Amino acid sequence: MSAPTTTSGQRADASGAPEETSAAPAPRRRTLATRWRRDRALVLMTLPAIALLAVFAYLPMLGNIAAFQYYSPYSGFFNSPFVGLDNFARVFTNPAFLNAVLNTLTITAFQLVFFFPIPIALALLLNSVISPRVRVFIQSVVYLPHFFSWVLVVTIFQQILGGAGLISQTLRENGYSGFDLMTNPDTFLLLITLQAVWKDAGWGIIIFLAALSTVDPALHEAAASDGAGRWRRMWHITLPALRPVVILLLILRLGDSLTVGFEQLILQRDAVGAEVSEVVDTFVYYQGVVYGDWSFAAAAGLAKGLVSLVLVLGANKLAHVFGEAGVYQR
Repeated sequence: MSAPTTTSGQRADASGAPEETSAAPAPRRRTLATRWRRDRALVLMTLPAIALLAVFAYLPMLGNIAAFQYYSPYSGFFNSPFVGLDNFARVFTNPAFLNAVLNTLTITAFQLVFFFPIPIALALLLNSVISPRVRVFIQSVVYLPHFFSWVLVVTIFQQILGGAGLISQTLRENGYSGFDLMTNPDTFLLLITLQAVWKDAGWGIIIFLAALSTVDPALHEAAASDGAGRWRRMWHITLPALRPVVILLLILRLGDSLTVGFEQLILQRDAVGAEVSEVVDTFVYYQGVVYGDWSFAAAAGLAKGLVSLVLVLGANKLAHVFGEAGVYQR
């Protein structure tokens, strides 16, 4: 039976004496001045990054107006004639551009299958190494090529796999015919994937090792005490811990599917021919910078950016359907 209340709304105890009730105070909204005093140090620290982002990322977006003009650098944006969507019609009816898109998607799909899982496998192997010194040594050796420029990477592969490279010379000295992998269009897709694996697999290892470090060791100990072997612990504990990171990187890679290594491909374009090495980025470069068709190149670049945005949004929505956070929350 509830305690009686007085006419003033106070609760009364069993003897009839009024009992004071304490209501929870309503949370006060912080004013803008209060929040500024609290966070001004953080805001001031981010101002240089915001300025750099505005100058080098958002301000250049205004140049996309050239995609709707017959742009001439001598006339400028304000005096160049407006042509509407004519440049986009030229882009999507150009066989060279369609071939560049096909090459880009082919390279992305091939590397998504044969390159993307390699850092995950290496991270799992390194995570199982007991000795910290051995783990750090292997990780350092694998991560070192990430700091090499693409000029150096292509040069190293040329010295090893080229027609006058180490392997070809060794084969000729032993009575066999040499080979030149660097100028063979049929194996170009495999070549650039090998280069990407050698250069950037170490960077992916760091990301996945960071995700594995969040796994509670008590989970592995409990599973081992219940009789779970190494493979079952990997399947039920380790891989679920990597799933959010894998989905996030897949979304970013899908949104970046029309962007593959510009420096890597332009360095080897003349060796294997534009038929197999021309991608969207190199196509835009040659059309705009080399041939001077700025409007055509701007239209191609803008179309590529819009398609990439749609792919990111669609992949992120698909991640939400499967219960993952994706790039941003709903």
